[in-house]
Amino acid sequence: MELKRPKTDVGVIVARFQVAELTPPQLGLIQEAVDNHAKVIVFLGVSPLKTTVNNPLDFESRKQMVLEAFPNITVLYIKDIGNDEKWSKKLDEQISDIVGPNSTVCLYGGRKSFIEHYTTKKHQTCELEQIKFVSGTKQRLHVSKRVKASKEWREGVLWAVNNQFAGAKSTVDVAIWNSDFTKLLMARKENENKHRFIGGFVDGKESKETCAKREVMEEAHIEISDPIYVGSFPIDDWRYRGEKDGIVTSLFEAIHLDFDPTPDDDIVELMWFDAKKIKKKDIVSTHHVLLNALIEKHIERFCRVD
Repeated sequence: MELKRPKTDVGVIVARFQVAELTPPQLGLIQEAVDNHAKVIVFLGVSPLKTTVNNPLDFESRKQMVLEAFPNITVLYIKDIGNDEKWSKKLDEQISDIVGPNSTVCLYGGRKSFIEHYTTKKHQTCELEQIKFVSGTKQRLHVSKRVKASKEWREGVLWAVNNQFAGAKSTVDVAIWNSDFTKLLMARKENENKHRFIGGFVDGKESKETCAKREVMEEAHIEISDPIYVGSFPIDDWRYRGEKDGIVTSLFEAIHLDFDPTPDDDIVELMWFDAKKIKKKDIVSTHHVLLNALIEKHIERFCRVD
């Protein structure tokens, strides 16, 4: 990479360095700053989310990685805020805390880096002209596919798993009515002898209503009306018993509009159940709470459930 060497006392690098080891361009960037400034400070961005795909490493592990290669520079952190103006002011404050009042400062960044979000313009910035590109995303993906037979690797996995926030996995289930609201379409999975509502996990980039339609199409290959929300319920899924995380599902109802039901994905059988004859014993135990909610909403469509 080529840099326009600024004549300032302090070089400040703001980066994430979310990699297993510093890439050649990253090493080159820090070395350029070291060669051209009396003092070099690296601020590592810290996300409020822990151990995510884009932010898998904590501050301390990245700090030690940088210091291993450059033991004489200063490595600090800057928290993500979500507001460019507030973040820029915070960065200026943190720089002022460790830089003398008469020192000049230059902030280093690449194309599409923090520079476009640095609003105060208190310090001059230097945009890098990078001639070699190494993808940190691809490096993280490559590393994620490798298993190492070492204590340190296992310790790293244990650290990552135990430093995530506990949360609920979001799912949807859909009660599908026929046109005259007398029957419900239920699904059965392989290795189960009882039926359930069609549903699945919500993708992080879709609405629950979109997910409901998608799951119905994937598992039954039918079109349904716009889903109507019934309620949300924690599910006692055996896979999550004893775990910090759990499942909370949102129950929707919709009307079958078109196409013949055809089981697919992990569904091996689809069946229409007469609403006035359906029994709890026909349904997997984890979906009893959903059937109860549906009965409570439409008591006139059901008879007593055993």
